[in-house]
Amino acid sequence: MLPDGPLHLDDFVPGDTLPLGTIGVDQEQILAFGRAFDPLPFHTDLEAAAESPFGGLIASGWHTVSLLTRLWTDAVLGRTAAVGSPGVDEVRWLVPLRPGDTIDGSAEVLSVTASKSNAWRGTVVARIQGDNQHGERIAHFTAVSLIRRAG
Repeated sequence: MLPDGPLHLDDFVPGDTLPLGTIGVDQEQILAFGRAFDPLPFHTDLEAAAESPFGGLIASGWHTVSLLTRLWTDAVLGRTAAVGSPGVDEVRWLVPLRPGDTIDGSAEVLSVTASKSNAWRGTVVARIQGDNQHGERIAHFTAVSLIRRAG
């Protein structure tokens, strides 16, 4: 479990699982995101979505990852002495996110590595994951975050 207050590299421990909280999604949010950023019919059109292999409207995978990123940022990353990120790895969409679903997020700290070239920072690698209200893992991605060391 993380301490209160600003977080630094040394506050993260490989193997820890951090609760990220929950977030819900409704039909209008799914339609708006789909229309703006991923305009496939099963993200933007109720009739077409009903005829799709998904049998109804589903959120874009990118919308799902955005919601998980929001949980990660609100619960953890926004409290850190973060200095950026070189990116994410291994994005997977496992179960469709549907209107009315709730995501319960968590982050598993995979590794913590002090930088060899910049003693003031290091890298935290965490698997950000979310389960729906049925306990099904809907998605996960691996976040790579650059974080200052204390002191």
